Amino acid sequence: LFALPVFCFVKRIHHLRSESYKPALFWLSFFALFWATCLLFAGGFTTSIRAGMAFLDWPLSNGSLNPCGWLSEEDQLAEHSHRLLGIKMGLISLCIFGWTYLREGRPWVRMLARLLVWVVVLQGVLGGARVRLDQLNLLTEHNHLAQVFAVLHACGAQVTLCLLVSITVALSRVWIERSDRPVNSVLHRWAWLSVGVLFIQLILGAVMRHSDAALAIPTFPLTPEGGVIPAAWSFPVAIHFAHRVGALGVFCVLSCFIFRSLRVYTLKRFEGWVSLGIACLLCVQILLGATVVWTAKNPYSATIHMLIGAFLLASVWMLTFLGLQPKLQKPVFKKRIPSISTVIHESAI
Repeated sequence: LFALPVFCFVKRIHHLRSESYKPALFWLSFFALFWATCLLFAGGFTTSIRAGMAFLDWPLSNGSLNPCGWLSEEDQLAEHSHRLLGIKMGLISLCIFGWTYLREGRPWVRMLARLLVWVVVLQGVLGGARVRLDQLNLLTEHNHLAQVFAVLHACGAQVTLCLLVSITVALSRVWIERSDRPVNSVLHRWAWLSVGVLFIQLILGAVMRHSDAALAIPTFPLTPEGGVIPAAWSFPVAIHFAHRVGALGVFCVLSCFIFRSLRVYTLKRFEGWVSLGIACLLCVQILLGATVVWTAKNPYSATIHMLIGAFLLASVWMLTFLGLQPKLQKPVFKKRIPSISTVIHESAI
């Protein structure tokens, strides 16, 4: 009884799908990027003021979707706003998935939209696990388990942002109307290296933030002893120092990548302007990293420092993803499977 309507609906979907530019779908994905930025800021600020455990329960907050007094308490306002933004991010990702499934003709774009939904759901689960497995709920002497989930939650946010960048770029006019984009293989390898180095640095930053080690070395650029290498070592000092060394590595790799990118693309192309933007973000990021130490971890400086790091990763990933266009746009030739009658006829001959 239900098979015929479902079959007719699926058959009609194939007629609705196309690979052309869809302005409304593109702007929806662009709005999702903006929303993800707000969500990242809310999550970063919650961590900066140590408000992640403003509510001991999850998925509700003090047993309610609208807990009493959350607008008047800074820690509850930060944490509950982060949760509400996350819920809306889930709804937006479902809209993107449904729209791409109905209208998008490229299977790999539909796959990215489906993956986005799963990653956003996983993000919610990781955030909930960070709360439910905290030492305040488990009554343990340490908080290592909750910190692991907090770091995974922070890294998942970066993956979500890069997925949204991929979908937005794939749906953009720049991608669809410029399918003959030349790719410099050497530059593309530098782009992959930059993405890898940036992601490792963001992992170190997440571990440092959630270990409360941002001021383990309280002076910058030198240590309190006036040297480069700390005199006394502990885990907070080690992860903080690793983050500083990682920053130096990121600066070197990104500088080479930006230099090569500007030589290849110049400012006459979209990629050239993105490369220039990455250079500006890198300079701002270095200044913000120093400001976090100089201001004794001002929550706004620390949060914007985290956000600019995410923007750096997203921007470099965008250039890397653009370099994948020739491979993703290759036509797929399906091998025709002979029918049973054809096989019997050929065997008889």
